[in-house]
Amino acid sequence: MKSLLLIFLLFISNFCLAQQSYVLSGMVKDKHGEPLPGAGVYVSSYKIATVTDNEGKYALFLKPGNYDILVQLIGYKALNKNVVIADKAVKLDFTLGESITQLAEVTIKPDPNRTHYIAMFKEYFLGATPNAAQCRLINPNVLIIDYYKEEHKLTVKTTEFLIVENKALGYRIKYLLNNFEYDSKTRIIYYEGFPYYEDLKGSARRKKIWDQKRITAYLGSSQHFFKSIYSGKATEEGFIINKLITQPNPDKPSDSTITANIKRLTKFQEGLLRKTITINHGDSLSYWIRKKNLPDGISILSRSPIKEDTLVHITNQRIKNINFTDKLYIIYTKEKEDPLFANRIGLSISRPLDMPNYQISTIALQVKPVYFYENGGIYNPRSMLYAGYWAWEKIADSVPMDYLPPAGLEGKK
Repeated sequence: MKSLLLIFLLFISNFCLAQQSYVLSGMVKDKHGEPLPGAGVYVSSYKIATVTDNEGKYALFLKPGNYDILVQLIGYKALNKNVVIADKAVKLDFTLGESITQLAEVTIKPDPNRTHYIAMFKEYFLGATPNAAQCRLINPNVLIIDYYKEEHKLTVKTTEFLIVENKALGYRIKYLLNNFEYDSKTRIIYYEGFPYYEDLKGSARRKKIWDQKRITAYLGSSQHFFKSIYSGKATEEGFIINKLITQPNPDKPSDSTITANIKRLTKFQEGLLRKTITINHGDSLSYWIRKKNLPDGISILSRSPIKEDTLVHITNQRIKNINFTDKLYIIYTKEKEDPLFANRIGLSISRPLDMPNYQISTIALQVKPVYFYENGGIYNPRSMLYAGYWAWEKIADSVPMDYLPPAGLEGKK
């Protein structure tokens, strides 16, 4: 009787697992149709991967969701495809083209500033947090770097995995970087690509430290925030959502008025036959130049919390979206700002005098609406601009999309 009960329980367990995961399978071959054994098949942003067998076939068990699948094999161009897993198994084949990148292409244009650009990239890609200080680029030689002087823009990409060793969180990150941009004029940083996470080996004590640091990295992050608003638990898990409203600056006249007055006063000085135009503090020309340098708008914080059910909308069974005007002002109340962040000029977000030094970030929309998934993943990363704490924390403070903190910890810390 006990044996029958055990078999029944095992059947129920396997049935439930089958209901939660579906098989993504297929074949990886070359352009001639020949199978490619040994190709790595990665689920981007996760710790899920496999290798094709001798017949070039692969299989992955995935929960319902939207995934970027990346295939890489030495000597071939890496290829990625997007796939949606809903309620059934999916077949997805890949045909890899041979890589024609030659070593000469990399070495033919030596750049004396390359070391400087790599240092810039490391700071803006990995971050400048304490965790970033414990990260190392294993193979910076794969970085393809261009700097456009006229646009003041640094761009970086790779055709093979950039390997990052993160000794702070215990991850080895393989990142196929599609595009990285840093605009020194706007100070906007943007990057996109396909990361894959592996656990580093370590002692039991070291793993315990990594576990705690991963919890800290996840809690309060943008990934945590979007995961919490998807489930309707943002308030419970420590987030306060306010609005930062931008209004026209009442002290700044229109651009046409400022331009007309500066032009009139400049011509007046030239009419006095001065060889150079002088600007004296307190004179009319100085006054209008100060007006020109004033910000176009002023930001006003509305401290009335935005309810999740008014912010979040259902797109379909698997995707939700947010759409708003001005900026969201996100306060995470269960962790304080790191002193290193507070001391960095230009990063901190202004706060009311009576607000403790909670972690504060803002979200500005670039493309409306923003679509996101249950695990906190964003459909189009370029749809938003972060400022504040989330802009400070970058790859060095990231965890995989399938990371799960200890049960109930999000709302208890």
